Amino acid sequence: MAVASLFLPFLPLLAAQILLNNFLSDIPSLAIATDNVDRDQLRRPRRWDISFVRRFMVGFGLVSSLFDLATFAFLLLLANATAATFQTGWFVESLLTELAIVLIVRTHKAFWMSRPSPLLAWLTLAVALVAIAMPYVPVAANFGFVPLPLPVLVGLIAITGVYLLASEMTKRWFFEHENRHQHRSRAGRAFGGTIPHSTSIKSEPHG
Repeated sequence: MAVASLFLPFLPLLAAQILLNNFLSDIPSLAIATDNVDRDQLRRPRRWDISFVRRFMVGFGLVSSLFDLATFAFLLLLANATAATFQTGWFVESLLTELAIVLIVRTHKAFWMSRPSPLLAWLTLAVALVAIAMPYVPVAANFGFVPLPLPVLVGLIAITGVYLLASEMTKRWFFEHENRHQHRSRAGRAFGGTIPHSTSIKSEPHG
């Protein structure tokens, strides 16, 4: 939103739209406590690692920002969206991607191989349907929404699908990188903090 505000002659989202977006995206999060956990995540205790969290945030944050910019470009350059259409379109796309990313990052596996709890799954689906229907319901005008042309809606859903795929690929790369990082760390501790040059373990720069 900060980047968009530099070149948009209008607010990317109105205050009421931001509050509604946050409210709706939080509904499925209420079910996270009921979610299933993959068995391989329960094999040993986990320690809080702020460096891991930082790397995770940077990696997935960059992907999210890239798709935000892609959405802006689609709405402005291809759809020639007015202010109201832009705000409505970004509301729908941002809410869909917020819902989708929870299903991606909740597991180290491919998201289709790890079943979420029924409550989390159904709430996510329900809010996603609300997001798509929101521009067309009678109360839409109260939030500044306008009906989206079908090609625009289809384009936004397609962007969300590509975002899902990109996030899944990013997750796979991220955890493979983290596994190599942990292996090097354990090897370094095994050799007293120093890996001799005679070993077959190669030193690689940390990402």
